[in-house]
Amino acid sequence: MSGEEQIRIIRGAGVSPGRAAGPTVRMATAAGEPPRRRRSQGLDEASAAIPAAASAVAEDLTDRAEHTEGTAREVLQTTAQIAKDPTLVSDAQQRVRDEQITPERAVWEAAGAVASQFESLGGYLAERARDVADVRDRIIAHLLGAPSPGVPQREEPYILLARDLAPVDTAQLDPEVVRALVTEEGGPTSHTAILARALGIPAVVGVGEAIEQVAARDVVLVDGGAGEVLLDPTEEQVAAAKERVRVRAFDPPGRTKDGHRVALLANVGEVAEAQPAADSGAEGVGLFRTEFAFLGRDTEPSVAEQVDAYSAVFAAFAGRRVVIRTLDAGADKPMPFLTSGEESNPALGVRGIRTSWQDRDVLENQLTAIAQAAEDSEAEVWVMAPMVSRVAEAEDFVTACAAHGLHRAGVMVEVPSAALLAGPILARAEFASIGTNDLTQYTLAADRLLGSLAPLSTPWDPAVLQLLQYTCDGGAAQSRPVGVCGEAAADPALAAVLVGMGVSSLSMTPRALGDVGALLAATTLAECRAAAGRALAAESAEDARRAARGALPALVELAL
Repeated sequence: MSGEEQIRIIRGAGVSPGRAAGPTVRMATAAGEPPRRRRSQGLDEASAAIPAAASAVAEDLTDRAEHTEGTAREVLQTTAQIAKDPTLVSDAQQRVRDEQITPERAVWEAAGAVASQFESLGGYLAERARDVADVRDRIIAHLLGAPSPGVPQREEPYILLARDLAPVDTAQLDPEVVRALVTEEGGPTSHTAILARALGIPAVVGVGEAIEQVAARDVVLVDGGAGEVLLDPTEEQVAAAKERVRVRAFDPPGRTKDGHRVALLANVGEVAEAQPAADSGAEGVGLFRTEFAFLGRDTEPSVAEQVDAYSAVFAAFAGRRVVIRTLDAGADKPMPFLTSGEESNPALGVRGIRTSWQDRDVLENQLTAIAQAAEDSEAEVWVMAPMVSRVAEAEDFVTACAAHGLHRAGVMVEVPSAALLAGPILARAEFASIGTNDLTQYTLAADRLLGSLAPLSTPWDPAVLQLLQYTCDGGAAQSRPVGVCGEAAADPALAAVLVGMGVSSLSMTPRALGDVGALLAATTLAECRAAAGRALAAESAEDARRAARGALPALVELAL
């Protein structure tokens, strides 16, 4: 690479495809750590100010949640619950009374204690530590009478620059104003990345200190597909970026330029997401997450409650495939009635299908509910188990499904052992669906929620690509379909590589369907296979991505 190119192009992780150009605006930052000042007067008043400020923050977040939907609504509601947490508030109040410190300092220290505890537990709770810090900053801003940190409110379109975004900030991004996103930190599976894809906002994350060079330019061009920020775009490049299609419509069915069929499906995480996904043109559901029916409860939902929830999603996809995943409890989804909160490493603990080892009834009740909902539905219902790691587990799950009249039973491939045993596993199971998020973190031994390990959290890693190919080969040997339902499916370039490897279905956020469908429609199967071959021959994630993109000329034509 030339010195001039190094100056003109900043590279990071491209996590949401598309191109956009415009002026840069930095996100407002928090006030920072308050000084530890003592006060001996007005302690009762200072103590009372804390729950009032926390309540105001919670009400604001709840109000914003009511004006959004889907993933954004869920994020805002979760953050509002943290603001209402009596533990944080009471701890801060106690510090004011006992240590005679200012309320803003007390909130800072109390929140720090909660965040440290979450981080030590790992997995889902470690991810919540970032939310605690965001709530802390908002409460402190309210106490100080300062502007709340967050996304700038402007009418003219701009490129947003930030160190990282809290989930509550990302959830409120307006794609018509925030045309692209560049962050110093973050990785492909962060909240920022996932929500940027859901909103259709081009995003490049993890650019590090180079973000200062981006901020120094008046106008930049962000290429979320290539993972690049062009610092000095020409007038022609800026004009072309401004003319891009914001959200491509998907016209099913999915197929390559030469007619090779690839089912393009949607991921659904709650009932409210089903009809919008069906309206987007999705050919079905490749991942129906059922955790929404179980989270936030002390006991499992009844069979009748589950039937109602599943039936609503099945109804939205009458005549189409719905792949429903049985409960994926544990790790980042703790459930008091089923999993222990005392595991030292929950990501490697009792999660997914393993929870059935100690409480078989929860699985059996869920299969009963799925079977009843499927019987009264016109949807083509497939069932799969999460976190399968051994042949015996696949065999046991298939047998259990058959006992309930569910004969399209498959497995998730999320750990290396399942990929390496894909052949014998698929001699039992009807299909496999690869969860690239977990497969990546287990292959690289890198917590996908840990920002400092973001460079390792990419499915373009050569080892992950090899396991993907191994899984496809295992499926081909048994004449079983292999799909992908992880975030990798939403990356058009990687989607083409996956098709070249032999993947027969791709499931993603509905907003990604148009881009993925457009690229496949402009690319032959031979080109997909060539891109896969180049990626598999690479020795680094960056080289694999660059080599594959070089074999897919339609990416440039489609501004992906």
